[in-house]
Amino acid sequence: MSMSAPLPTNAADEPAADLAEVTRQVGQAKSSFYTAMRFLPEDRRNGMYAIYAFCREVDDIADEPAAQADKQRGLAAWRAEIEAIYAGRPATLMVGRALVGPIRQFGLEKADFHAVIDGMAMDAERDIVAPDAAELDLYCDRVASAVGRLSVRVFGPYEPHADEVAEHLGRALQLTNILRDVDEDAERGRLYLPREGLERHGIATRVPAEVAAHPAIHAVCAELAVEAERRFRLADAAMAQCARKTMRPARMMSGVYGAILTRLLKRGWAYPRTPVKVPKLVKIWIALTRVFF
Repeated sequence: MSMSAPLPTNAADEPAADLAEVTRQVGQAKSSFYTAMRFLPEDRRNGMYAIYAFCREVDDIADEPAAQADKQRGLAAWRAEIEAIYAGRPATLMVGRALVGPIRQFGLEKADFHAVIDGMAMDAERDIVAPDAAELDLYCDRVASAVGRLSVRVFGPYEPHADEVAEHLGRALQLTNILRDVDEDAERGRLYLPREGLERHGIATRVPAEVAAHPAIHAVCAELAVEAERRFRLADAAMAQCARKTMRPARMMSGVYGAILTRLLKRGWAYPRTPVKVPKLVKIWIALTRVFF
């Protein structure tokens, strides 16, 4: 595996205060991610927390109610931070400093950090509304599979099939998010359902709220769910080619999001919809079975 740029060597690698703050932020988020990562050894867990904090930082920039120019400046600052880290210059942002050590220790690729930023830029530049299939796939690769490519290098020793896990599981998780958040996205003026699906089922409007309430939306979402299920299967097949211990966090995330998708399919997408969540006890059961069995 080749590195994108010289490894950082500055002495400010992972200051204790930065790591403590990153851990606090991740814990406050109360996400499935936090639970999944707690089973990792400390150095790998810290690396994943730093990656998660980076993703939250750039995601918050894209989603904040600010002028587009301000969002672009915020994302540009992160592009410059990533370039500085890989050039061996001191990181200036708290989360950037927490990333320095994991980048060096686990051989994280610069291109993947930039891909995540580019994905957030797609949301920051305009509200995404009914992208075509190619644009939707690019978006999923940037905001989810690129995160997966960073993550599998931290989970354990890098394996040939690890990037396949990242490619398919990242898309499966993101498509599940899209299917779960149709109403929330519509309230924000966004619509991630593919244009081809809308056309195929006779939905002419591109107003997100109108699409969300359209009688044919169930058919569009059901088609997208088939693709999400396919990606879960491909991810499982790739994980089976990797060391079981290495892929524990990936299996846990797959289990939780697979349960969400199952509940979405059972509920359907007829309007109005009730929110779908996985109960905490179910998440704990998934975590235990995917770690120890």
